Amino acid sequence: MSKTGAEHGMGLFWVLVLSGIFTYILMVAYGKFTIVTGHTALYNVRNGFKHGWIIAVYIMIALIIGELLAIMGVMGIVADLAQEGIRMATGMKINTFWIILVAASLLYALMWYGQYRTFEKVLFFFVILLGLSFIVVFFLVKPSLGALAGGLVPRIPQKNLGLIAAIAGTTCSAAVFIVRSTVVAEKGWTIKDLKTEKKDAFASAAMMLFLSAVIMAVSAGTLHVMGLKLDNTIEMIYLFEPIGGKIAAYILILGIVGAGISTIFPIALIAPWLIADFTGKPRNLKSTQSRLLILGAMLISFGSVFLEQRPPALMVFSQAFQACILPAVAIPILIFLNRKEMMGEHIATKKDNIWITAVIAFSLFTTYFAIVELFF
Repeated sequence: MSKTGAEHGMGLFWVLVLSGIFTYILMVAYGKFTIVTGHTALYNVRNGFKHGWIIAVYIMIALIIGELLAIMGVMGIVADLAQEGIRMATGMKINTFWIILVAASLLYALMWYGQYRTFEKVLFFFVILLGLSFIVVFFLVKPSLGALAGGLVPRIPQKNLGLIAAIAGTTCSAAVFIVRSTVVAEKGWTIKDLKTEKKDAFASAAMMLFLSAVIMAVSAGTLHVMGLKLDNTIEMIYLFEPIGGKIAAYILILGIVGAGISTIFPIALIAPWLIADFTGKPRNLKSTQSRLLILGAMLISFGSVFLEQRPPALMVFSQAFQACILPAVAIPILIFLNRKEMMGEHIATKKDNIWITAVIAFSLFTTYFAIVELFF
């Protein structure tokens, strides 16, 4: 969002709005589907189609690859910012390898001993930290409101189309909906909780849209107006410090590190959750298999130390890659919600079908941009 705001102002805000709306639609759909059928997403895909296991395996492998690419980018960003924060405060420059080692060890220990409810509380704390940080920075740097308003005219850039796919992959992410199914199952919601599930989905999508808009606006109203780009994590701090002072720099570091940590949790959990989802077995994060998979994710998080590619570029690539998976997640849910034998009286309405069809169209649109950017 920061990179998009710096390069295109608010010109791609329309992508974010559509992503937020469609995220809500699919979150509700997958939550309702899980509650009614009593099974999670991949299990239903595997057993709901002839040769459905092929689709389920594709979704599972693609999501895991996409998330592992993302964890390298996220941990790299966290390490770069933590390194800069320590340097600003003490004058010492610590190698990012040691920062990642400490962060990965602490996160792994928390996931070794913790329960899902614990993770939910930790995630809630860091998301609130992220939101407050960028709201405070928004007022500290006093972005140009005129520039923000003028940039709201929708447009499609002539180059760097991957950012459109990356926005969609970040917000309307295939991983969100597959994991949503698991989260709903973890909460133990039943038919009587359908309204609660819908309200929960709305709160989640609305918060995501609001936070993303604030982050984009901070860059759009400052860096974009000044003609500055954002290709490196640390550049963000260097660019904002003269505008908002050291306080703004420290708050940005705190907020983005919080965002990174809140992102690493679900990324590390996605492989054991997806495998349990696919096999229909209980989700047990304390099993040997789960702990080894989480350890593997933590080890891969060191990737940014050894790769030449900078963490922000890794993030844009991984999120654009995520956009390519969305059609494989959106199309099956449309089919399932229209099956009377699966949904009973909760079968999709005409309104549901119109909205989900719009999501599929959007997913194909963003997938096109992702393919153009990644391969051409």
